[in-house]
Amino acid sequence: MKSNPSTIKNNIYFEIAQVVKALANPIRLELLHLLCQAPRTVENIAQLTGQSVATTSHHLRTLLAARLLTAEKNGLYVTYRPASDDIGNFWVRLLDLTRNHLVDLQTLGIANLAEVDADQSIERVTLMAQMRRDEVALIDVRPVEEYEAGHIPGALSVPLENLEEMLPSLPWDRQIIICGRGPFCMPSLMAMEIFHRRNQRAKCLVDDILQWKAAGLPVKVGTDDLVD
Repeated sequence: MKSNPSTIKNNIYFEIAQVVKALANPIRLELLHLLCQAPRTVENIAQLTGQSVATTSHHLRTLLAARLLTAEKNGLYVTYRPASDDIGNFWVRLLDLTRNHLVDLQTLGIANLAEVDADQSIERVTLMAQMRRDEVALIDVRPVEEYEAGHIPGALSVPLENLEEMLPSLPWDRQIIICGRGPFCMPSLMAMEIFHRRNQRAKCLVDDILQWKAAGLPVKVGTDDLVD
């Protein structure tokens, strides 16, 4: 029996609406962003977001039902990850769309980047040029598991919780650039505060690893650049 074109159209819009419905929640958006940084267990992501395990599980199941995530059970733990690289690319496009069309969010996000001015932040193109000239040291302040899952080649892993004790090991002969999860990244903001308290200058990279990937730039996996 031949399908009715109207039915096909309605089914397509219904499936799109299911995805939009799954994303129409700020907690689920945060979960998706974190999972695009690295795969995580329910317990780990609950700790990061300050949600209960039960609440986190509920939101993750909603994203799973919309086929935005996959889940793998290993013993007692379930690890969630994005269903494909398209999810990270979608996040980048969604962020760009939101920043371009909601002035309040744009003002909050850009100005909130450690409340820095243009002289204290750096764009991707400028960073690339300076890295080629070996003028900067890129410090990735995300947790190690996110760094291992993918980081900008040449970035040093200095998780926020270890930053103060590792400051003497940093290459101070170069400009320090902090990278995290983009313009709304609390670890980046807190890292900037640490540098400011010590009267040491640093800049923040506006982009995160997802935007770096979406631009077609190389991403390195592993822990080759951990700082001792």
